[in-house]
Amino acid sequence: MKRKQNDAMQHPRTYIDTMHFWGKVWSVTALCVLFAVPLVFSLYYHVFPKWDIFLKAVLKIIPIYWGTAIVEVLTYTPMLGAGGTYLSFVTGNITNLKLPCALNALDRSGYRASAEEGEVISTIAIASSSITTTLVIAVGVLAFGPSIAKITAPDSVLAPAFTYVIPALFGALGASYFLKHWRISIFPIAVGILVYVFSPTMPVGTMIFVTIVAAVLGALALYKMNLLKD
Repeated sequence: MKRKQNDAMQHPRTYIDTMHFWGKVWSVTALCVLFAVPLVFSLYYHVFPKWDIFLKAVLKIIPIYWGTAIVEVLTYTPMLGAGGTYLSFVTGNITNLKLPCALNALDRSGYRASAEEGEVISTIAIASSSITTTLVIAVGVLAFGPSIAKITAPDSVLAPAFTYVIPALFGALGASYFLKHWRISIFPIAVGILVYVFSPTMPVGTMIFVTIVAAVLGALALYKMNLLKD
């Protein structure tokens, strides 16, 4: 016991260590809660799937998500930091909400997600986004619940706007980065367009990884050619 206390005094837990500890705890807790929901319903109603059919279907679908999950972790972690990554994967909506909020906060603060200050800023931004999203959804459900079916109906006047919400969000966010680093932006944008021309069904997570690799390679080529200086 004394040895553990001495080790703790000599090697105090850092912010990153604490973040990884609680990130793992809440990630496992979230998984347990997610799996508990169908289990509770099955136990309550005494209805269970036929496991042979269920496993056959799952084995065909899981490999697709394995690839996407690995790509998203490798892609998002350098941009969000450890704390931001844990929180984003627990709360969801990474691409259209958490990632833009974190990048905008980091850009305004001038820190990178790899720095400890950037870790804190990214985590706070994502937490604020999660709280705001929950409150907005709650207010929206209460205020527009009776009329939401009419607003989102295919024949509604506002229906076309819902199709362009995410492109408009990323267009507004990306424009500032493209203008600030226009030389580096040309190659990944061109690669992304070409990939979608030949593979229009590629998942967004995979496409982000492809364009990041293209951006790194393009920036390296520009650096070698001494074209990054203004």
